[in-house]
Amino acid sequence: MILNKTLFINTLIIIVFIFLTGCKDNVKEIKNQKGSNEKDKYASGEMVWASGMEIFNDKCASCHNFEMAEIGPNLSGITSEVDKEWLKAFINNPQSVIESGDERAVAKFETYKLYMPAFPELKGEELENLLGFIHHFSEAEKKNKSNRPGGLVNPVKEKIETSNLNLVLEEWLTIPASADETPLARINKFASLNTSTGERLFISDLRGKLYEIVNDTVHEYLDISTEPDFFHSPGWANGLGSYAFHPEFESNGLLYTTHTVPANQAPADFPIPEGVRSTLQWILTEWKADNPNAKEFSGSKREVLRIDMFARAHGVQELTFNPFAKKGDADYGLFYLGIGDGSLALGGHPELCDNYNNIWCSIIRIDPLGRNSKNGKYGIPKDNPFVNDPEKVAEIWARGFRNPHRFAWNKNKPNQMLVSNIGQHSVEEVNLIKKGEDYGWPNREGTFLYDVNANTELVYPLPEEDSTNYTNPVIQYDHDEGNAVCGGYVYYGDKIPLLKGKYIFGDIPRGTFFYSNTADIIDGKIAPAYRIGIEIDGEITKMTDVVNNQRVEIRFGQDNSGEIYVFAKSNGKVYKVIGCNKI
Repeated sequence: MILNKTLFINTLIIIVFIFLTGCKDNVKEIKNQKGSNEKDKYASGEMVWASGMEIFNDKCASCHNFEMAEIGPNLSGITSEVDKEWLKAFINNPQSVIESGDERAVAKFETYKLYMPAFPELKGEELENLLGFIHHFSEAEKKNKSNRPGGLVNPVKEKIETSNLNLVLEEWLTIPASADETPLARINKFASLNTSTGERLFISDLRGKLYEIVNDTVHEYLDISTEPDFFHSPGWANGLGSYAFHPEFESNGLLYTTHTVPANQAPADFPIPEGVRSTLQWILTEWKADNPNAKEFSGSKREVLRIDMFARAHGVQELTFNPFAKKGDADYGLFYLGIGDGSLALGGHPELCDNYNNIWCSIIRIDPLGRNSKNGKYGIPKDNPFVNDPEKVAEIWARGFRNPHRFAWNKNKPNQMLVSNIGQHSVEEVNLIKKGEDYGWPNREGTFLYDVNANTELVYPLPEEDSTNYTNPVIQYDHDEGNAVCGGYVYYGDKIPLLKGKYIFGDIPRGTFFYSNTADIIDGKIAPAYRIGIEIDGEITKMTDVVNNQRVEIRFGQDNSGEIYVFAKSNGKVYKVIGCNKI
């Protein structure tokens, strides 16, 4: 057994060395194609890299990485040094390439007398995805200015365990199309409003519409796209970002929204520093309904807050009140707003993320009815952690987030706030939020080190002596399991006992569903996550099949009874979770 293992490893080392060095005749051909578009040459995109990463981790990662030779050679730069078609042929049948008389392959074989195992099963899309992933990550290693070693392609080695549970979904309704092409409706947030006569349900479209759902039908409540300079950019999370009703909406008629406008429309309350470009601005608006019970909004508005953003991505995400705070509680009537890095970290300005002097990369907590802020339009709660520190932004509740996407509270532990944070290209995380703490971005991704000056497609092991005080997530998974975490909700309804005590969440593009038991969500520990399947009309299925699209774009909603809803941007449909089956 020892001899066979040694022979196998030597085979891999030698033949992949042939793979890397046996194509120099093709380098000239590649160099003659400098005018061609690399994206046309190698497949690219989130789903390509995700698929390629799975194949790489299964067949390649035990021997290869993108920064140094270990069991196998360093793959950095491989796709720009050798011909793509030669690589495909060699992967499928290295012995055939050698026996065809390929000069360099033959020369190496005559030296080492060993063949690399063939992978004839890798063809078509799978092979293109593998090469696309290798190209993407190997090119990123060229930009490793810090020359940091030890990058991790598969940082979370433990796979998410598949549970014996399936969510039972029922198609409920379709949101009106706001475009002629997919995604038909960029539905982004579902929320409930509790009133004395029952709950009201709302859902928003990034393109500017806020709808109310009444008796299983959808009608327009408010159209923010008519706002002056309203800006929506397809493919980016901007437009109508989020909304929240004040807990006393029934009496005061106050509704809050966030939306985007082009840069420099008005002075920002939190401006980008001089010399750094601003691409757009996020505006927090207060709307006051003349009649809170009306089915269409009519009333007045005022601007509360305006923030400059460096780029379109990772902007202002969730806006919400703690739904379980009661009158007299410190949290009552205060709302939380998630603000991403606006691509500052990888746009050449990580210093604007990595401190408490700036608002980016933070979750802020403010009182919309107060007036003690610098602009005099909102209040800063006296129990905010930095309210008495002139060197820090007093609005900040917690910081260190790349893209704080969705917030949820545990009804059984009303102060337990869970925030999903979308990662770069390695780790997705859910954080248990504690007042005043720093969750690490741009120096951490999950429980791993992140270095903006290294290979930004990878994370790195933490140093043995880590003196930083960053707070780790309580749930994490890497990109062979998904691409962008979608925060969900803790189930507290009465209809589905099997979901009691579970935090339901998922992955946005892949449309996969997970849960973690709330009993396992403890500060300082990583809670296990479990994959949960779905059934529709008695058939076990996948969301990619349901929406007929490999990019699903799922989101979650929850009503006032604790029941959970699922919706997808790709088809504009909303589904009720009506049960859970053991399999």
